[in-house]
Amino acid sequence: MSALAATIEGVGFWTRGLPSWTDARAFVADGTRPESAPPRPSPQLLAPNERRRAPETVAVALDVALAACEAAGRDPATLPSVFASTHGELAITDYMCSTLASQPQAVSPTRFHNSVHNAAAGYWTIGTGAMHGATAISAFDASFAQGLVEALAQLATGAEAVLLVGYDGTSTGPLARVSRSEGLLGAALLLSRGVRNDLPTLQATLGDDGADGDITDSRGALARFTPDNAMSPMLPLFDALAGGLPVARLNAGPGRTLRLALTHPELMHG
Repeated sequence: MSALAATIEGVGFWTRGLPSWTDARAFVADGTRPESAPPRPSPQLLAPNERRRAPETVAVALDVALAACEAAGRDPATLPSVFASTHGELAITDYMCSTLASQPQAVSPTRFHNSVHNAAAGYWTIGTGAMHGATAISAFDASFAQGLVEALAQLATGAEAVLLVGYDGTSTGPLARVSRSEGLLGAALLLSRGVRNDLPTLQATLGDDGADGDITDSRGALARFTPDNAMSPMLPLFDALAGGLPVARLNAGPGRTLRLALTHPELMHG
């Protein structure tokens, strides 16, 4: 694959204990953590009653998506989006399966519509009024890398800017023994084609693992802080962005690595 490139206009981040990108950057810089942090994200995109009822995975996806758009100064309604999640809302999937097996007439219609993998994308497009395409991607532990490839491909084929969101929650039930995930994690990037000397950039190249060495930068501060979430494979990129590193590598599937070359304007000019 030839290199795909983008400018990073905005970043959103949320995990328990580090509820913003500002908090994540401070933690990477010197280990600082906020004195108090909410146990659950509270996406302002939703009305208060919807905010309380939304699954945690939807809440974290919307929270970081809106944060990335606000950081970039972009209107969410004008953007195509890519939502990457290994599991979607696995707790509701487990509920659906167990209820269908034991008492199928008792399935909740509300919980059913939150069980689909594109639930977060649906909430986002409805809440923002976005009429552009919204893509939902799952590729096991390569979900974020493949979502990033999709977002970069959309830029390369004409989109001015694309919102990329990665998120996962805790896995439960029998599937937890097959695909483990703990905690709640979400992060978002607002990517664009425009050239900006004051913003970080990334250039992505997909290759074989053996061609680019081991993924040795996978245990940065954020990756150590949230190691067991299904979306943790995206954290080498966010560690690199927070720490000003020139390269990050992401698992892109069996035998494949997505190598990301990064530039950081504050290091180039400061």
